[in-house]
Amino acid sequence: MARRLYTLLIYLATPLIVMRLLWRARKQPEYLQHLGERWGFYRTPVPPNLIWVHAVSVGETRAAQPLIEALQAAWPTHRILLTGMTPTGRATGREVYGERVIQAYLPYDYPVAVARFFGHFLPEFGILMETEIWPNLLAGARARRVPVILANARLSKRSARGYGKLPALARPAFGALHAVAAQTAGDAERIVALGATSVAVCGNLKFDVTPAPEKIALGQRWRGAIGQRRIWLAASTREGEEELLLAAWRRVATPGALLLLVPRHPQRFAEVAELLEREGVPFVRRSAALPDAGTSVWLGDSMGEMAAYYTLAEVAFIGGSLLPLGGQNLIEAAACGCPAIVGPHTFNFLQATADAIAAGAAERVGDAAGLALAIDRLFGTGNELERMRRSAASFAAAHRGATARTMELIRASLSA
Repeated sequence: MARRLYTLLIYLATPLIVMRLLWRARKQPEYLQHLGERWGFYRTPVPPNLIWVHAVSVGETRAAQPLIEALQAAWPTHRILLTGMTPTGRATGREVYGERVIQAYLPYDYPVAVARFFGHFLPEFGILMETEIWPNLLAGARARRVPVILANARLSKRSARGYGKLPALARPAFGALHAVAAQTAGDAERIVALGATSVAVCGNLKFDVTPAPEKIALGQRWRGAIGQRRIWLAASTREGEEELLLAAWRRVATPGALLLLVPRHPQRFAEVAELLEREGVPFVRRSAALPDAGTSVWLGDSMGEMAAYYTLAEVAFIGGSLLPLGGQNLIEAAACGCPAIVGPHTFNFLQATADAIAAGAAERVGDAAGLALAIDRLFGTGNELERMRRSAASFAAAHRGATARTMELIRASLSA
């Protein structure tokens, strides 16, 4: 009964879903491409022996890379079907995997759309990345006898409370999972409490993502071209944070310090450029030129170059954490040996952030004024910055191995 009511609400919400697509298409026209796929209509030719991996957007698509490569090595006669929900995730899939995977949008959670998806692709098994729990999708997989594993699974206390308010809907969905590879013991405990079985703690796949050598080399070339200026990075910033970061930038006393500002979402590049113009900040865009002596802010308006930005910067603020947005992941910064600063709000990546701070790879500030003070302190004490850089690299190396543990769980669950 609960799932029927949920399904009814989805059908009633269809006009809002369409309006949201149109609204997002104002800034990203790509949202109007492949529309049929969102309702389960596909033209993609289907080869035999498909393994299905769902990564909702950019972060999950990149995090899936070591797992997808391990799946391809373990099942060389199979193809990977990579589904997502956003145009930027799809573009990232093309960049990372090229023609090695088949890409499509996962349909919205209508029973008929889900049935068309499984009827068209007929995957042997599926892997959902992180927190993609869709009741009709999982019920459809169970009806088709398609085992589904939740990989790199994370579930915050806040999200667990939300699912817990709807036990008649959540418990059958979590119970339909064939196995769960949780990031931490806390994630595993919360997922088990919601009805999942066969749950193992496997760690975070993002630690196994190796920065592309060509991106590292690009960051090093930028450093050579820019020279000896002190550079701090604001990575994956979210709406409302740029004003706070500009306040911090004005407080930084280190002479000539360059702020490298990289919004998380590409549709906001123009918006942030307009903000910088209104504020009278001397800036150039990455797509236009390298910064010169008169540039105060370099606007990173590119996709897929975060490893290059982390390589260039001496220290990085991790976006989404000055406001109560939960923060972004600092693991890629650590993998590039870049020390991290986070704000007070990191509930989306609670364990990774706490571990990085404990390891000396990151530190926390309370607000924009504290961020400016931290930047000046680190730039003024070269030894501490170097110590944090070594700690970041050691922290990243110490947490690798999630891919192997996840593959062990997948093999065991499929053979059980």
